[in-house]
Amino acid sequence: MNQMTLIPITQIPEPAFKERARQALNDDQLRRNFRIAMDSLMTKRLAVMSDTDERERLREMGNHVRARALSKLPDLLEKLEDNLTRNGIHVHWAETVDEANAIVESIAKAHQAKRLIKGKSMVSEEMNMNHVLGEHGIECLESDMGEYIIQLAGQKPSHIIMPAIHMNAGQVASLFTKTLGTEYTTDVDELIQTGRRVLRQKFFEADIGISGVNFAIAETGTLLLVENEGNGRMSTAVPPVHIAVTGIEKVVENLRDVVPLLSLLTRSALGQPITTYVNMISSPRKSNELDGPQEVHLVLLDNGRSQAFADGELRQTLNCIRCGACMNHCPVYTRIGGHAYGTVYPGPIGKIISPHLLGLENTPDHPSASSLCGACEEVCPVKIPIPSLLRRLREENVKSPEAVPYRLRGQGSKFSSKERMAWKVWSKLYASPTLYRSFVYLATRFRSFTPGKAGPWTEHHVAQKPAARSLHELAREHLEESQ
Repeated sequence: MNQMTLIPITQIPEPAFKERARQALNDDQLRRNFRIAMDSLMTKRLAVMSDTDERERLREMGNHVRARALSKLPDLLEKLEDNLTRNGIHVHWAETVDEANAIVESIAKAHQAKRLIKGKSMVSEEMNMNHVLGEHGIECLESDMGEYIIQLAGQKPSHIIMPAIHMNAGQVASLFTKTLGTEYTTDVDELIQTGRRVLRQKFFEADIGISGVNFAIAETGTLLLVENEGNGRMSTAVPPVHIAVTGIEKVVENLRDVVPLLSLLTRSALGQPITTYVNMISSPRKSNELDGPQEVHLVLLDNGRSQAFADGELRQTLNCIRCGACMNHCPVYTRIGGHAYGTVYPGPIGKIISPHLLGLENTPDHPSASSLCGACEEVCPVKIPIPSLLRRLREENVKSPEAVPYRLRGQGSKFSSKERMAWKVWSKLYASPTLYRSFVYLATRFRSFTPGKAGPWTEHHVAQKPAARSLHELAREHLEESQ
């Protein structure tokens, strides 16, 4: 295998969001790739959730499970730490991504590790782990096939479940030919086998395995990981050290709670009754066991999640189980793809979680990049009211930073004193019949002075212009003529 160069890819500055969206809309191949993929995923989900009554009962149950866990989050996290520690797993707390990366780096250095193999983990994407470790001479290789493909391409995931969904078989074949020197083929099975042959040896060469966590079970001190390819099990069982990284919101109370969540996750994400592998990790290798890591670490990352948790309404954002169903059904995401957002989490869930992770000042246009059609809320397996949360974030965007005691990071990023003054004037006009009639009279008589440009509205619309006569005037004239 050729030596890979880790390309530094950071969060895309917000001013680039609209421009990147325009570029995506003009990319016919990208739009075809997404349309084909989304149609397939929607069809598969509907097929395994055709029983409406069962689906809604499961969604209600999933919502209650997640809401109950979040209502007890501080206590459950302490219980999780106690039970994990009792089981022999080392627990680390990180408030920021820098702290999380420093913890992983310190563990790697303690074991003189130079090669890490990583299963799929969105939290590690939040941390930009591959690049950070690469800067310190530690190679971090993705083992999930989709993640491996985009790592070869020097890209970020465009979907939280299927990272390379924006690429078709021909594009992957060209990438493999260029980077791995393999023969060009668009046979999907052959492409997968090619990737597996390259990765297989890497599992045994790795000093440390990295993984994410789908659910952390407080009652038993268990880390649960679902997957289809077996790379997660290889990453967590073959290397002598296993480091799991996850957000603090992934904790659930007990094993019983996992049952409905697993059913919802797999069916919502991929249209499967269950994934091929369900891994439960409760301790390092014991003396009577033949395989497994000799040392297990868990890094619990906050990174803005406490901010969402502190607000009763916005806390619902943390219910997310990362199935990606909201993306698959979103008319905006389907047309522009994931890279246009410039954030780790794209689509509807990204628009409500990224402002907490990065601040509203870095994502001011994300809450507005939605038609509020409600498709995301309709398919969300844990019933997150995404449209309502988007409206709330839009309000926070334009609030005066000093207006309220509870502040979101970057609150008021789109606040405009001129706009605020305009609305105050509008309020006065509509509260006074005399002022309103005077304004309408002047607006109709001096309509020729109406500006031809009115900000973003006139980019795609004709400028609004007052009529020559108001409706009241036309009504009066009609009455006079009829008498």
